[in-house]
Amino acid sequence: MSVDRSDPDVPVILVGGDLAYTTAAPLRVEVDRLLGPGPAGLVLDFADLQFIDSTGLSVIVHAWREGQQVGTALRLRAAPRFLATILDMTGVTGLLARPVGGDQPVRTGPDGQPTATA
Repeated sequence: MSVDRSDPDVPVILVGGDLAYTTAAPLRVEVDRLLGPGPAGLVLDFADLQFIDSTGLSVIVHAWREGQQVGTALRLRAAPRFLATILDMTGVTGLLARPVGGDQPVRTGPDGQPTATA
């Protein structure tokens, strides 16, 4: 995991390898640290992700929930197909599609399923 700070208003966390029970804690700590000042956005880049379990998935949900509280939009970038499938199957895709504040309806695609930028 590393952080791209080229845009201080929208930090990017590069997540690679396994995001699982034994490896998820540092990502959660970094998410909390970066959300502290309430940036406009936070990007999780999964281009090098190899595996994710339920603990890793919970870190994504945690990042979204904490971002909602401080007004930070969470965006996932370069999500591999297996991650996109897991996000869809668990309903997290719909959660991520909610705007900051959650006061607007969830966007849906042509198939009626919630959509999110991934």
